Amino acid sequence: MEIIGFGPRGWGLALLLATGVTFAVALSGFALGAVFGIMGARAKLSRRRWARTSADVYTTVLRGLPDLLIIYLFYFGGSVLLTSIARFFGSSQFLGLPAFLTGTLALGIVAGAYQTEVLRGAYLAVSTGQAEAAKSLGLSRWHTFRLVLAPQILRFALPGLGNIWQLVLKDSALISVTGLVELIRQAQIGAGSTREPFLFYVVAAALYLVITSASSSAFRLAETRSYRGVARR
Repeated sequence: MEIIGFGPRGWGLALLLATGVTFAVALSGFALGAVFGIMGARAKLSRRRWARTSADVYTTVLRGLPDLLIIYLFYFGGSVLLTSIARFFGSSQFLGLPAFLTGTLALGIVAGAYQTEVLRGAYLAVSTGQAEAAKSLGLSRWHTFRLVLAPQILRFALPGLGNIWQLVLKDSALISVTGLVELIRQAQIGAGSTREPFLFYVVAAALYLVITSASSSAFRLAETRSYRGVARR
């Protein structure tokens, strides 16, 4: 149809660009979440009580609050902070936190709470004898982790990380409330301009399914490759 095509009056290019924004903000949030997840998992596995307690509070709070609320807190809280800093330097303007940055931070900190538990569980799934065997071979702690533990942790974590990626991808639609023109926001704009809401939302759903299907295939391939040479039970 002309309305969703790539002609002068078509919305095809705008929808594809918005799809790219959706993928970019989801990928950025997921990557940031991996950083938080690694730190959180390490804290939960730490011998220090304050580290374990801090990680417990982080995962409990972030998994217990609605994602939309987190987005609002980051957007308005960040804007208030930027405005306060600007006023300190003599500016009277209101400064808003960039929508893409808001989405990345909000999705990242939420995804990090879930990735913390996935990585912690994956670490505990690795047999303790693996590290002992590496130590008996004279490997350093770093080489033991990089060559022996990390590949196995990743293998056990991949299914859970794949699920979290799908959640992050879908939650990226919530970033539209900050004004970021991602896929859902672009579909809303197109629906309002053409009075064809059903068509635009069906196209948006199809584009989401393309991304999620491709992502699922990629994670399945990565999981299969991670088990090369390993007897699966």
